[in-house]
Amino acid sequence: MKRFKDILCVVEPERTSKLVLERAVSLAEHNQANLTVTVVAPSVTAGIGMPKGGPISTDLQTAIVDTRKQELETLIEPYRKQIRIETKVLVGIPFLEVIRKVLRHGHDLVIKMPEHQDWLDRLFGSDDMNLLRKCPCPVWLIKPQAPKTYRRILAAVDLDDDYPPDDMETRRGLNRQILEMASSLALAESADLHIGHAWDVVGESAMLHSGFMRRPEEEVIAYVNQVRQHHANNLDALMKEAVDYIGQDALNYLTPKTHLVKGLVHTEIPALVKQIDAELLVMGTVARTGIPGFVMGNTAETILNQIDCSVLAIKPPGFVTPVTLED
Repeated sequence: MKRFKDILCVVEPERTSKLVLERAVSLAEHNQANLTVTVVAPSVTAGIGMPKGGPISTDLQTAIVDTRKQELETLIEPYRKQIRIETKVLVGIPFLEVIRKVLRHGHDLVIKMPEHQDWLDRLFGSDDMNLLRKCPCPVWLIKPQAPKTYRRILAAVDLDDDYPPDDMETRRGLNRQILEMASSLALAESADLHIGHAWDVVGESAMLHSGFMRRPEEEVIAYVNQVRQHHANNLDALMKEAVDYIGQDALNYLTPKTHLVKGLVHTEIPALVKQIDAELLVMGTVARTGIPGFVMGNTAETILNQIDCSVLAIKPPGFVTPVTLED
């Protein structure tokens, strides 16, 4: 089972951060993990009469950092008796500094609330999306109205197998991480675990309706059923493999419910989230590794822009972030 060892919790003292902080503390206790709580302070830029690096801007930056330190200490003080907590005030662009903190110290999970969005219908803002695209470790964004414990968790897996061998191996590894993390959280939360995969038949409409290649309906139906059975077999194989890294006893206890839904991934996964009223979606955001700058596919972005639940987004082993430690 997946266990986190070094958790980074990002808070905003001016907002209500109790929910995300309590989750981070509970997760760190359950996993016997290190916990660092951080806040990102804005960087003071040069202005009229205030040259960059001058005494005024330096003093103002120091004052902002000191204020953030005091706010951070006040925020975490109630949890000091439960667990040892390190604190850190970062300065700069939030997503960049959080990712650089991950790169420097090897955190294996970032947990935070989505940034405040008054004027957008989407749950996740630009800074969140940059974290989801570029952070090398899993990112758990907790919806402000999320319950204290989850009742239903959905793990979205990719079982298509028409990829080159290297990509196939990457996808298998990503599916494994998704199931490990979703199962671990479901056990900790006593939540129902759902596993979903969306499949589609390329050319089905053309075979039925095109004047150029129209095929008999019974032939098309037989082909569609064959494709469905292929994906069903892949899902069965995935669940059998899961016994090796999740454990038979854990799977027996969880009795995960599988969903094989026909349609496009970017429409069917958000629909499944709503259908089962999932409170957390565990999904991969990148399907290729080792290519700096390859951050997130359109399908993942489209899903994230449609859901209204918390999300745990995972990168495959070997993902290379385009963010560097230097500006």
